Amino acid sequence: MFKKLAHALGLETNPTIFFVSAALTVVFVVCAIAFTATVDAVFGAASEWILTHLGWLYILGVTTFLVFLVWIALSRYGHVRLGPQGSSPEYGDLTWFCMLFAAGIGSILMFWGVAEPISHFARPPQGDVEPESVEAAQQAMGFTLYHFGLHTWTIFCLPALAFAYFVYRKGLPFRVSSVFHPFIGERINGPLGRTIDIVAVLGTLFGVAVTIGLGTMQINSGLNTLFGIEESRLTQLVLIAVVTTIAVISVATGLDVGIKWLSVVNIVLVVALLVFVFLMASPLYLAKGTIETTGVYLERLVPLSFWNDTFGNTGWQGSWTVFYWAWTITWSPFVGIFIARISRGRTIREFVLGVLALPTVFSIVWFSVFGLSAFDIEMNQGGGLVQEVSVEQDIPGALFAFLEHFPLTTFVSAASIVIVVIFFTTSSDSASLVVDMLCSGDADSPTRQRVFWGITEGVVAATVLTATGVGGLDALQQTIIVFGLPFFVIGFFMMAGLVRSLRAEAEEGRGAGRTRGTPLATRARRIVRRNRRGAGVGSAGRVRGPGRGVGRRRGA
Repeated sequence: MFKKLAHALGLETNPTIFFVSAALTVVFVVCAIAFTATVDAVFGAASEWILTHLGWLYILGVTTFLVFLVWIALSRYGHVRLGPQGSSPEYGDLTWFCMLFAAGIGSILMFWGVAEPISHFARPPQGDVEPESVEAAQQAMGFTLYHFGLHTWTIFCLPALAFAYFVYRKGLPFRVSSVFHPFIGERINGPLGRTIDIVAVLGTLFGVAVTIGLGTMQINSGLNTLFGIEESRLTQLVLIAVVTTIAVISVATGLDVGIKWLSVVNIVLVVALLVFVFLMASPLYLAKGTIETTGVYLERLVPLSFWNDTFGNTGWQGSWTVFYWAWTITWSPFVGIFIARISRGRTIREFVLGVLALPTVFSIVWFSVFGLSAFDIEMNQGGGLVQEVSVEQDIPGALFAFLEHFPLTTFVSAASIVIVVIFFTTSSDSASLVVDMLCSGDADSPTRQRVFWGITEGVVAATVLTATGVGGLDALQQTIIVFGLPFFVIGFFMMAGLVRSLRAEAEEGRGAGRTRGTPLATRARRIVRRNRRGAGVGSAGRVRGPGRGVGRRRGA
């Protein structure tokens, strides 16, 4: 039935994955609106259980992923190219960085750049630290960079590496099920594989919908600050429609036009905003503070990587760190496949170090400039940000309250709104491309399919925003924590599958060398060893007894 329908509509996709995913999305949206309280109760209880009882596993697991990535990059497998031997990267380093950053956490930096450091500054999460003190500032920067540094990009890098390897090295389709090939073989094309891909599609749609919802709140807050436009559901629905329209146009133009150039333009605007804040605040203070913050991050990286709030048991970690990891994991198939799509031809070492190091360095600079400037405003310029973020809980408006302390407030705030719009546009169009790839397994499917998923993302976000009471984004956030758990478990299979396949490939290479001729250097070493044995010298340089080795060679 699905095949006939796909053929009638002219779709080039896996009919089961496409139509079942679309149908389940509709069912969830309808239930979220019609039975808001029930959906909230079910997913709220499940997400609370995960945060309470499996928080330690998330902390240990993401740290394990990071250690694994560093190991594999520095190991003998680091030279393996994500593509045929002799292939070269499709995109230059700068363009590659712009695209992976814009699709990753670029939008989150705009949302949390001021809000998170100020939140921890006002309410230190660890130990007996006086709020709004120097110690509180240092702790706030340590936790903020822990949340947006190496660990966040680890969650993106691991699936990206697995997808790139199995797609470009093994010729498998662009689907989450492909990483299970070392364990279930061709069954990835059967019911089990399709089930995995359907869950991946749903998780990606819901994760992106939450982010689009948060983005519209921030845009609405900025418009309210600049033009007095009311912060309301109607305004946010209009904003979602605008962002979705731009995203659909972008995804229709393709990866090399819309997404590529939007990403490049946006990173230029972001760097301009960063430089503006740096120069208009206190350059010397920020330069010194950025270096010091780097040291704070490195000093606290290992302790925080294993910290589980065992003795305090305040619940803080569940509502912050574990929630971040769970939410980010729902993005991992989308961002992972997108990064894999733009990374063909790079070596494993180049890929891992690039995906982990470059965005982390930028995040350190970004949060140092915005976070330290926010602290300076609170300590030396009359404050107001703690009241905005911690007391009034206006997190979407934190950035714009921050910019009111700088010259050209209206112009810079307007530019910031444009940056947020483009960031969420690139996230939406990248997600549309990836969701379609999850359904079709192909990077070059018809444009109308990508457009369909782009519109669907906007509809999901808009529909959830219309829910009332405890539903809406709160219900969806609880839902993606539940959807994130399967992806988290999949991460361990990704590590095992990569190692198994790389070892098998290495064994095949050695076997091919023995049967098809070995490289000159290897043959030379074998000749030397054979001559040494013939001269009565063992492999360790020991002299053999008379008649051993020599006798056999001469027929004695």
